[in-house]
Amino acid sequence: MSFRVSIADVAREAGVSRQTVSRVLNGKGEISKATLHRVQEVIDRLDYRPSSIARGLVTRHTRTIGLIVPDIANPFFADIGRGADDAAHAAGYSLLLCNAVEDPVREAELLRILEQRAVDGVVMCSSRLPEEALADLAKRYDAVVLINRSLAGCSTVCVDDARGAAIVVQHLLGSGRCRIGLLAGSQISHSSRERARGYADTMIAAGEDPEPTLTRRCDSPDIDGGYRAARSLLGARPEVNGMICYNDLVATGALRACAELGRRVPDSVAVAGADDILLASLVTPALTTLRVDRQAIGAAALSMLLVQLEGASGVCHTLVFQPELIVRASAP
Repeated sequence: MSFRVSIADVAREAGVSRQTVSRVLNGKGEISKATLHRVQEVIDRLDYRPSSIARGLVTRHTRTIGLIVPDIANPFFADIGRGADDAAHAAGYSLLLCNAVEDPVREAELLRILEQRAVDGVVMCSSRLPEEALADLAKRYDAVVLINRSLAGCSTVCVDDARGAAIVVQHLLGSGRCRIGLLAGSQISHSSRERARGYADTMIAAGEDPEPTLTRRCDSPDIDGGYRAARSLLGARPEVNGMICYNDLVATGALRACAELGRRVPDSVAVAGADDILLASLVTPALTTLRVDRQAIGAAALSMLLVQLEGASGVCHTLVFQPELIVRASAP
């Protein structure tokens, strides 16, 4: 039967007190070279690994950070996680990745679990929690950074989604598309709300009416959700000749719907996505989309959190990433 070697096992084997073993592990206190070598030899021989939880009870730091994302199956959030994990590893921290599956209830549960695990801080990506609940749970942590969400008293890393949507609308209008529909994400998504705002404001500024019937909200922000929303929009408004999609997964679903309905892309209808995940360049036709450096977003959020953990708590910053339009065959 396997068992975990404890600090008491090391002390007993080395013939010293647990306090002496602790001093060796932490490099503190005066210890003779002979004792130091003896204790270290036992540590190596027994393959002793200190418990981070136990150490955290003493130091109040576990050198672990929580990252909560809405959906790890979405490459956008996976890339953010990669950037955050690389930055955490470089700083000597471990990252606990949590998947909220687009469910605010589960997201709240994850925040409580991370609190029980005594993580040093939390990065919350595209939180779906209501404002009051988010504020209540965030104040339980010494350090919190939000991605694509704002909250008083918290640092934020975000994408200028309203400007991104405006860029796409202007591009489609400039290519002769005048009946532009929007396949929006969830109402509780900050990015979805901002993209809808950018879409509506830019259409109005161009003298076009962003009628409510030109918008379809996806029941899920993925390929299937995009497929259903696109079929609904094109079925009700066949004159639509341009579609702006919540993300590239939704846009991929829209391409499938167009193919089934006999709507050639881009001749009959242009389709544009957002995020520029790898899939965007692989589908046919390749997607026009908005590119952001997702790994850089994750790394920036993690770096902000580390600054707070190093003593700059109470100082809030906002970092805004600007999206870049990538023009491909789906909306030239």
